[in-house]
Amino acid sequence: MITKPKGTYDLMGLDAKISNYINHEIENFMINYNYEFIRTPVFEATELFHRTVGDGTDIVTKETYDFKDRGDRDITLRPEGTAGVVRSVIENKLYGNKNDLIKLYYNETMYRYERPQSGRFREFTQFGVEVFNSDDVLIDAEVISLGFNLLNSLGLEDVLVKLNTLGDAKSRTDYSAALVNYFKPHIHELCEDCQKRINTNPLRILDCKVDKDNDILKNAPKISEFISDESKDRFNKLKSYLDNLEIDYEIDESIVRGLDYYDECVWEYKLDDDVALGGGGRYNALVKNLGGPELPGIGFALGIERIILKLKEKIDEQKINNFVDVYIMSVSEEEKIYAIKIAQDLRLNNVITEINGANLSLKSQFKIADNLNAKFLIILNNEDLQKGLITVKDNITKEEEKVDESVIVDYILGVI
Repeated sequence: MITKPKGTYDLMGLDAKISNYINHEIENFMINYNYEFIRTPVFEATELFHRTVGDGTDIVTKETYDFKDRGDRDITLRPEGTAGVVRSVIENKLYGNKNDLIKLYYNETMYRYERPQSGRFREFTQFGVEVFNSDDVLIDAEVISLGFNLLNSLGLEDVLVKLNTLGDAKSRTDYSAALVNYFKPHIHELCEDCQKRINTNPLRILDCKVDKDNDILKNAPKISEFISDESKDRFNKLKSYLDNLEIDYEIDESIVRGLDYYDECVWEYKLDDDVALGGGGRYNALVKNLGGPELPGIGFALGIERIILKLKEKIDEQKINNFVDVYIMSVSEEEKIYAIKIAQDLRLNNVITEINGANLSLKSQFKIADNLNAKFLIILNNEDLQKGLITVKDNITKEEEKVDESVIVDYILGVI
């Protein structure tokens, strides 16, 4: 028997219902926040991710799916969404109008070769937003609050934003140098990965999962000691916006994010049990570093699988249960001819409709209708049809009414 590759999964059953529910909420939010959908290729030139994510990050050194295509080109399956979006913005010159905000969102599969565990797979889905052409703190607050409000609307009301600032480029450079000087005498007391990070990305040592309880990390210099006055003012303004929006947040100087391109604000969305659902940050130099103009940017991504896992623990099942507006019951061939025509007319009028497509008995159809939480039943029988009548039953009140077949669709539209 052929089985699925390790680290992948089949989306079906309750997980599929929750996924559809999440996607529906995402689409509504994006309409309300005026973001446009973008889809980028599943694979891109390997160089793109090395230049954006960073050669020294775990994603690039350990987790990317890299291969040579038949043209001997270096190709990588996308491990995250921002790089491809930035490449598209540059390639398609979406920055043509200097006064326009570029507000984009994606909801796509990503690929990382890492150890599968609960809520973490090698093929996974991320929803993310990216905003370009604004360095206004107001947009920082909009983007952070968007993710927070979306998670709340899904039913995850105990989400907390863990917030930090990396400062401007000079602040980050000065802090990195201070960390190198601090960690060097102790580096052999840390894990093998941290021993490599000190030469590539010392900030990532602070985010180490192996040594997170080590006193060496706990006593490391704090980034707040190196932040410029301008960045401090910016961060204070952001906090005031978030306070006004009633966003639950706390300052956490260990939040540095695992990608090289961030500056200024960075954050993660976490639950009370410290599970991270996603995060993001500002990246004002990334577009220029990839060959585009000076175009500030900010964005975040959420892991859909982790959200599904948490929603299964607490979601109101009424939001995701099977239900139909109308179930049309038929047995004979003549009744089926009526059933499929009425079903088509109702469906084209946005009425969720189901029919007997398995030659079930009338008794079995009543059970199926109940399982689907059908609001109304259309019960067809030859005797009524010869009189031009159709029986409609309210499946909640159990009241029945005979309706002229010529107005059946208008009748249903009036009671749904």
